[in-house]
Formats: sequence, structure tokens, C-alpha cells
Amino acid sequence: MSSKPKKQTYSVCFCCRRRFKLGVSEAPPEIKELYHRYSDEGGIMTASHLRSFLIEVQKEEKITEEETQAIIDGHKHLSIFHRKGLNLESFFKFLFGDTNPPLLPSTGVHQDMSLPLSHYYIFTGHNSYLTGNQLSSDCSDAPIIKALQRGVRVIELDIWPNDSKDDVDVLHGMTLTTPVALIKCLMSIKEYAFVASEYPVVITLEDHLTPDLQAKVAQMVTQTFGDILFCPTSETLKEFPSPDSLKKRIIISTKPPKEYLEAKEEKEKEESQKGKPLGDEEAWGKEVPSLRGGTIADYKQNSGIDEDDLKEEEDSDEASRQNTSDDYRRLIAIHAGKPKGGIVECLKVEPDKVRRLSLSESQLEKAAETYGKEIVRFTQQNILRVYPKGTRITSSNYNPLIGWMHGAQMVAFNMQGYGRSLWLMQGMFKANGGCGFVKKPDFLLKTGPNNEIFDPKANLPSKTTLKVTVYMGEGWYYDFKHTHFDQFSPPDFYARVGIAGVPFDTVMKKTKSIEDSWLPSWNEVFEFPLSVPELALLRIEVHEYDMSEKDDFGGQTCLPVWELRSGIRAIPLHSRKGDKYNNVKLLMRFEFI
Repeated sequence: MSSKPKKQTYSVCFCCRRRFKLGVSEAPPEIKELYHRYSDEGGIMTASHLRSFLIEVQKEEKITEEETQAIIDGHKHLSIFHRKGLNLESFFKFLFGDTNPPLLPSTGVHQDMSLPLSHYYIFTGHNSYLTGNQLSSDCSDAPIIKALQRGVRVIELDIWPNDSKDDVDVLHGMTLTTPVALIKCLMSIKEYAFVASEYPVVITLEDHLTPDLQAKVAQMVTQTFGDILFCPTSETLKEFPSPDSLKKRIIISTKPPKEYLEAKEEKEKEESQKGKPLGDEEAWGKEVPSLRGGTIADYKQNSGIDEDDLKEEEDSDEASRQNTSDDYRRLIAIHAGKPKGGIVECLKVEPDKVRRLSLSESQLEKAAETYGKEIVRFTQQNILRVYPKGTRITSSNYNPLIGWMHGAQMVAFNMQGYGRSLWLMQGMFKANGGCGFVKKPDFLLKTGPNNEIFDPKANLPSKTTLKVTVYMGEGWYYDFKHTHFDQFSPPDFYARVGIAGVPFDTVMKKTKSIEDSWLPSWNEVFEFPLSVPELALLRIEVHEYDMSEKDDFGGQTCLPVWELRSGIRAIPLHSRKGDKYNNVKLLMRFEFI
């Protein structure tokens, strides 16, 4: 990083200026103390000393002395003692450098990928073709491409007849959204499906077509994807195949189309007209709704949910088969739909058949009040997809934990926007090498000796405590204009740190504000008791305090707690849209106690 000028000048008015000293990035006191503890009498940290530090403080038990010597050699430009070891400056630069991230990128995909698809959370998009809001934005393949590049594995397409009724378009029905041709979306999916991950891509189709156009879709899909299209040998599956067995394959999932269509359209129309439209209250998104208290009532109060009845759309499988193209039906690998009889029938587990069930966030909340454990049992074999309710016309999102804590594999999100809920989604899928599939915790997959099931409402004892030390931050001086945060002085940064997880683990805390500094040094410690660390995400945000206006956004990240590397780490921060800044990062320490 280039050196800073010694002073910075701000104009207060045309005749008055203020000058501020620009500090130099300096190791916090605890880093200095650790350096002296792990260095020789001459003040040099040799390869042997560095190895001891990495084993004892960083918990890198397998590190070798050859690897520590390579670290020293990599920092030789910072120290004239590079042949012997690290001095304090180079040790600090190593800890605060790009080679010391909070998650280990070299581990890649490390979870067991040979289990059925129902055993994994899957990175899932909602209305993947929309460029903006749900009512009037353009439909395009561009957001589909961007989602696939970010690792999204489930793409949703609403397919409708075009104006002349002789071809198929993708658009959000009964709105002012402009259509895009289905074939264009399919071609882009083929081109970009596996750029970020080799694991399968599922295309969920919301089908509004006549049988002749279904036949046309079958031809398009078959010709576009060819051998990479997964077509099951039987019409129903007894168990879903594994991600490993489906590498670089495309999977089609949809519900029986025709009879379901009228009921679904009417319900969507009612839902979109009901209640206050939900949007983001702040530039970076309103706070994630709380699930605290073990009930859904708090969540409803905080997120303004309108009470829509859980109306079960009834599919007539036999009638729909008569009206559906045979070629089209054979493409469907993951069958979707709701059986007759209400939520109890929907959640019934069939021993010789697996399927996908879709519920809106509101429907899941209502069902979870009474049937939480039944939902978990259903998702042990079957796939549950949760989607945003119709009042989210600005393409905002909900708290994904409501789905994940009940075992829902496909928690569908609007990927084209930004906000705190989407940051959680991006944080979850940083896990397992960013491949788009994260194995669900064992307690959601297994039953106890007496057939007992995990209860999402249970108040569980703490399993571990995550101790987080927030030392300092740097990089804003290089990534932002010098008057971005304040016209008259350097910024006053503070950090927010907390947990998103099951209700009893969820909390946010914040540091003090450091006035007039591009290099805030907080040195504050927080402890987070965790009852379900397997579903805990560490939330980190930086804001700039503004006395007269809304605080400015200074960066964020969200990290899966179960994959955090213990020890002192450099944490890169991201923009509101999830793009990594070039220089902005925090120095933090993670300890499990």
C-alpha cells in the first residue's frame, strides 16, 4: 500500500481550512505483545518462533517450519532481517495481509457431497430474470448471468406465451415487466452455469403454457442442454440424487401446470394488492427482522407481515398429465406441487416418493407456529422452497434463518438488489468453498432414538462461545473520496458486530466511534454464546457516525461461524452490493471458548 501524505486539509468555507494529521497504520498493543512473546532476545521472529505462534495462537496445528519460512521469505521486502525472520512491521503486515483471511480458501469443497440433494442448503434465486422491482423492471438474461457468476445454483423462470402465442417468453405475469425470450435465458444458463461451481444448476419453471408450447419448451431445453440435461429414468424419484452424481448437469423442476395456474394467479394477484409494499428503509437495507423469542410472532411484528390465509392450491395430477406434453413431462426431474387437504397433507412424508413443496415466507411462518417439527421432518427427505411474499414489490428480502432453521433447502431470494438479508445469504454460501451447496447440520437430518425431531422453537443450552476482538481498520482512504463521509473532517468510524442465527443466538453489538481518523483503532472485545453454532453467521459492518444525518455506510461482510479460522485474521469488507473493496479491511481475532 502506498504511503500516506502527512496531513490532510478540509475546506470549512471559502476563507477557512482545517488540517488533520494522517496517522500511520500501526500494530495494536496486543499484536505488539504477541510479537515480543514469540520472538528472540534480539527482537526477531524466526521461522521456529513463527511456527509456535501459528500453532498456539492461530490454531494451525499442521503448519511446518518450511511453510513458516516461506511466509518470512514472502515479507523480505519489509525487513532487512528477512534471512533470519520477521520484525514487528513485517509481522503486522503479514497478519493484516491478503494471505491471512478469515476463511481458508484452499480447503475448497470439503463437505460430503454424496448425499441426496435434500441434505443441502442450495443457493437459490427468485424471479431470476428481473433487473429491478417486481412490477415494472426489465426482464433480461443479465441478472441470471450475474447470479450464476456469484455461485447461485437455482434459477427461477416464469414462462408465458409471447404476444403472438407461437413462442415462449420469460416475464413476471400480470405486471408491466418487459419480456425476454426463453431461448436467450437458456443459452445464457448453458454458457455460465458452471463458471463458479461444477455442481448442478436447477431451473425451476413457473409454467403458464399451453400443451403445444410446453412441447416447444421441451424441444428448446433438450436441444440447448443436450447431454448435460438430467432426465430421470422413472417419473417419480424415491430419493434425490447427490450433488456429486450431478456435477455439471442441468435439472428441471416444475409443478403440474394447467389446473394449478388459475388458482395461483388469483392468489398472487390478491397478495400483490394486499398490505403496504415492503422496501428497504435505509440505503443499505433495513435491519434483518428478528426471530428472537422462539416464536414467529416477533418476526411478524418487525417485518409488517400481512396475514394471508394458508390457502392450499390443489393440483390434480391426473388431469394435468392429460393436458401436458409427454416430452415436457419427461424433462421434470424434481416434481413440485401441493397435494389436496391443507398443510398437514402437504407435509406428509411418502415412503416411495420425494417431491418439492413451495411456500411463501408468510405461509412458512404460519405453518411453523404449529407444525415446526413436521416441517423439519418433511425436509429430511423432500425439498422445501421458500419464496418472498407478493408485497415485496421492490425486490427486498426476508430473514433467511426462518427457512434454514426449519431445514428448507431452497430459500429463494431476489438477487438483483442489496441489503442486510441478502448479505446473510451471501455469507451462508461462502461456506464449503462457495460451491452453492452447504450440507445441513446433522440435527436437521437425523431423528433421535425415539424418533424425536429438532424443535426450531426450543431454548437450547449454549454449546460454545465465540470471542471476537475488533482491533482496527484501514483502506477507506484509498477506496473512497476524501469528502465521501464528511465534507469538513476525516470520518468517525464505528463497527457493528453480531450473530445471525437461531432466535436465542441472534444479537448485534457495536464499538465506540473513533473521531476524525481514517485508521480507526477500537481494540474492543465481544462474546457471543452460541446454542446452535452450526447455523450462526458472524455479521460485521462499519459505519461512519454523522450527528446531523443518517450514518454513512463503510463496508460489511458476513461469515459462516462454523468455518471461521481461529486467531488473528484480516477481514476484507464488501460494498452494499456484495462487491469486495480493494483495500478496506479489519483486523480481528476469533476465539472459541
